[in-house]
Amino acid sequence: MSVDAEATASPTADSGVGTAASAPAPVTMTKALNAALRDSLAADENVLVYGEDVGRLGGVFRVTEGLRKEFGPERVWDSPLAESGIVGTAIGMAMGGMRPVIEMQFDAYAYPAFEQIVSHVAKMRNRTKGRASLPITIRIPYAGDIGGVEHHSDSSEAYWTSTPGLTVLTPSNPADAYSLLRESIASDDPVIFMEPKSRYWMKETLSLPVTTAPMNRAEVVREGSDVTLLAYGPTVRTAVEAAEAGAEHGLSVEVIDLRTLSPFDDETVSASVRKTSRAAIIHEAAQFGGYGAEVAARVTERNFTHLSAPILRITGFDVPYPSPKLEEYYLPTVERVLDAFETWDWEL
Repeated sequence: MSVDAEATASPTADSGVGTAASAPAPVTMTKALNAALRDSLAADENVLVYGEDVGRLGGVFRVTEGLRKEFGPERVWDSPLAESGIVGTAIGMAMGGMRPVIEMQFDAYAYPAFEQIVSHVAKMRNRTKGRASLPITIRIPYAGDIGGVEHHSDSSEAYWTSTPGLTVLTPSNPADAYSLLRESIASDDPVIFMEPKSRYWMKETLSLPVTTAPMNRAEVVREGSDVTLLAYGPTVRTAVEAAEAGAEHGLSVEVIDLRTLSPFDDETVSASVRKTSRAAIIHEAAQFGGYGAEVAARVTERNFTHLSAPILRITGFDVPYPSPKLEEYYLPTVERVLDAFETWDWEL
């Protein structure tokens, strides 16, 4: 799916609730997520939505706006301010046949629930030898570029991708936000659904409902022949802008939106790397121990003889996420991407 704000996505014939497709119109990621939740609630009475302020307020980002009024407080409600309790009750509900969709209000707010997610949500199917699955969708607004203060702008994806048993998704555009969230809620296994806060207000011309590529598949959003630039969530737009800037200097950059961070789509990524022979990964999280390290190792292992240069990482710095006044210096930029490309020996 293109990250162009005015790109058009093809509608599906059926959203799963029998409603006709709407006329094409500009849709924000927030509205796309809201529509996905609404359609999932309407399609399956076992779907529940809850978290801090998601009911009466409609969420701090208004993703759940109007859902409590439409479906009632027994299916959409405000939880106490206790993330471990939110996840713990979701585990019990999922084991009882429900499909809870829970929100961690901000990325760093999920840490009090870390033990519940890692020790129980991720392990239940394995622990019960497949007899118990946990169809839980954990929505986590994440990353920065919104001027958030401490605890409001973390990039925590590496914690979740390093945990076997979790599927980890992150959309970069409204169409994927709708389609991937519907697919996550329908999954019989737990999904960490990471929503890039800085892209909540980006618009895309869509006819909802819409189906994009399925989860577990990456997507080539811009074709190129000189270098593969891997991105996800908030950095996909930055990657496309870097590719456009590189084209002005004769550099052909292929941009891949990973979409699903775990499991990893080796097939799509390897096909691109073997074509371009160079690769880089961009993300907002700190570099050391970050998700890009796993990507670089994985791509190298599978494509070593096809690479002309080491894989680059363009990332945040190895410091705690900075205050709003310093955010612009921390985030990866188009200039940093192009500067990184210049470190390669292009004669090889």
